Amino acid sequence: MASERFKPPGPLGFGGAPLGDMFQAVDDATAEATLEAAWDSGIRYFDTAPHYGAGLSEHRFGAVLRRHRRDDYVLSTKAGRLLEPSIEPEIGHPFVSGLPFRRVMDYSAAGARRSVEDSLQRMAVGRIDIVYVHDLAADHLGDAWTEAFETAREGAFRELIKMREEGLIRAWGLGVNLPEPCIRALKESDPDIFLLAGRYSLLDLTGLKELFPLCAEHGAHVVVGGPYNSGLLAGGRTFEYQEAPPEQVAARDRLAAVAKEHGVDLRAAALQFCAAHPVVAAVIPGAKHPDRVRQNAELMRQKIPAAFWATLKSQSLLPENAPTPAG
Repeated sequence: MASERFKPPGPLGFGGAPLGDMFQAVDDATAEATLEAAWDSGIRYFDTAPHYGAGLSEHRFGAVLRRHRRDDYVLSTKAGRLLEPSIEPEIGHPFVSGLPFRRVMDYSAAGARRSVEDSLQRMAVGRIDIVYVHDLAADHLGDAWTEAFETAREGAFRELIKMREEGLIRAWGLGVNLPEPCIRALKESDPDIFLLAGRYSLLDLTGLKELFPLCAEHGAHVVVGGPYNSGLLAGGRTFEYQEAPPEQVAARDRLAAVAKEHGVDLRAAALQFCAAHPVVAAVIPGAKHPDRVRQNAELMRQKIPAAFWATLKSQSLLPENAPTPAG
């Protein structure tokens, strides 16, 4: 049953990739202030990963979250990349700096166990609530993703189930940009939750087709990452972390025109749309400045008239079966 699965508090969480110096460096003071702004805004779900700045994001999370009572927040991180000591930090796109480690892909059982233990050491918070198997998909691994999936199914998946039974973690799943590995995991293993980035948004409804119905059937949850599609829905020019193609810019502009007609901030619509689906537990936009965190919290609270959503559907900018927030 869905109620038996562990899920983070929503609707708004905090995505930790920007605090791993994604695209540009963030100083420690700003990172600390950003996390504290998230806490002060009422956010109680925080997601990070060893990959983000080769441990930098995890270090920053731990430094701030250790100040708060552990039972007052939910924390997720990821497995699939181990960090090995290195004289110089390995700069892995899209991160421009990081700690002095290099990343080693490892989807084995031993790798999953070590990854969780290493993350606990880096953050020193006593418990990790959710562990996502990271980037187990074709966009990162190419055709080799199916072989890596087999390794993970027999290795990391089973070990994470064991850690869940031991009480070391409370839930596990996949953290990916594509739905196919999540669909396969639901059919072949016992995950609780997925972090799906960029595949459920006003511009990309891929997750709605098969993954979300299957999650509902299995009682699993989804955390939506990338609700702005890496910036395009927030007024930027990037989509999938690259210059947005003309057709996506045109699609964004059509959405923006309807938003303007109804006096709606498109950013608020982007966040609230993602949160409205019943299987979605939380939405986690990233931020690297306190003002942006506070802005996201305000956008999630803004009232959006039902007529706005009705217009999007009447103009075929959203399908009729897409759940939308109450007006």
